Amino acid sequence: MIKDSIACIVVRNDTVLIGKRIREGQMGGRWEFPGGKVEPGETLEQAVVREFAEEFSVPVCVGELIAEAEFTHNGTAITLHAFHVHIAAEPPAWQLTEHTEIKWVPFAAIPSLRFVDSDMLIYPAVRAYFEGAAE
Repeated sequence: MIKDSIACIVVRNDTVLIGKRIREGQMGGRWEFPGGKVEPGETLEQAVVREFAEEFSVPVCVGELIAEAEFTHNGTAITLHAFHVHIAAEPPAWQLTEHTEIKWVPFAAIPSLRFVDSDMLIYPAVRAYFEGAAE
């Protein structure tokens, strides 16, 4: 059975929001695009809204589907769906529940960071989408 997960791509002034995962678990301490697993009965868009609320307590609007990639994790086939996500206003203080820190970085900086493997599968398409949109 194929499972779905989502990645939230939030862009501000030619930078993208990334979070450093808490140290526990697989890929702990590595950087990622915010996101997570899609729950049973949930649409991809509902998962984006829920995950962002759980991770940061920030409401979002879901934009366009940017990229998709398939991979296997612990023997389970997973499809990762990356969405352009819009926040109405950046909060004065981010509430972090699943990350130890967040930061805004240029897309070009991502390959030099310890990024989670699955997000690196969508990175080229995500970067091309936003760099193409800037032209």
